[in-house]
Amino acid sequence: MPIDDFIISVYCCVEKFFHQVLGGHRLRERGFAPKFTDAEVMTIEIVGEFLGFDNDKKIWEYFKRHWHCWFPTLPCRTTFVRQAANLWQMKQRIQRTFAISLGALDDSLHIIDGFPIPTCHFARARRGRLFKGEAGYGRCASKNEVYYGFKGHMVITGSGLISSLMITPAHVEEHAPVEELLKGMHGLVIGDKGFISSSLKNRLKKVNIELETPLKKNMKDVRSPEFVVKIKSVRRLIETVIGQLNDRFHYNVVWARDFWHLLSRLARKALAHTVGIFLNRQLGRPPIKFDGLLTA
Repeated sequence: MPIDDFIISVYCCVEKFFHQVLGGHRLRERGFAPKFTDAEVMTIEIVGEFLGFDNDKKIWEYFKRHWHCWFPTLPCRTTFVRQAANLWQMKQRIQRTFAISLGALDDSLHIIDGFPIPTCHFARARRGRLFKGEAGYGRCASKNEVYYGFKGHMVITGSGLISSLMITPAHVEEHAPVEELLKGMHGLVIGDKGFISSSLKNRLKKVNIELETPLKKNMKDVRSPEFVVKIKSVRRLIETVIGQLNDRFHYNVVWARDFWHLLSRLARKALAHTVGIFLNRQLGRPPIKFDGLLTA
């Protein structure tokens, strides 16, 4: 899709769901609405994410230089960044509403996992001032190292659509926010060994959710080997989605200096991923195949 068509498509999506989320109410109780609309802010944020810009400055500079005729009221960079950050809750609500409209709660298969969002190296954590009282220490299993920062908790559908997403301090266990993440969902949920908990499994059964995980080596598994192989294979999809968030949208790169800006930037990346799936469906492409979606 050419970039001009891509910008128009993204704007139409954002504008539609922005008004749907507001439901006829005003976003700001006082004062005038900004000349540069909130839908325009989120549009250029999402397009910027697909173009590979991982911070607000690069996004603003690109649109100021190349698309000023399309966005003539684009404000100065400071105002743009502040307006974008103030919309963090709207981005979360729009992503959630968008995902539900795409069938996130109707799918009978979901996959759950956690992933690290480090804010600094372990050695610098004690001397650092950022996110004091908000971040925590956690372990990254893939790198086998301790880090300081946050942890993302994510649920996706069987097609890779982000159904639910939550950010917690890094020390929070993966299974702690599961029930909150799975609200409104049903059917089979696949997780890794970090979600092994008989009490959690029993609680989820009461709300029509069947939690399945691989078992540890010292645990007896009465399930068929074919079933165990199948759930391990299906679970790889969430690793692909996490890889997309990190590699394409730089989800694990934290440029923010406070939690407010961090939430805003992480929310727009999740929203960009959801918009990409929607556009792929519109074009008859595989849902999470983003290569080639946007052409120069």
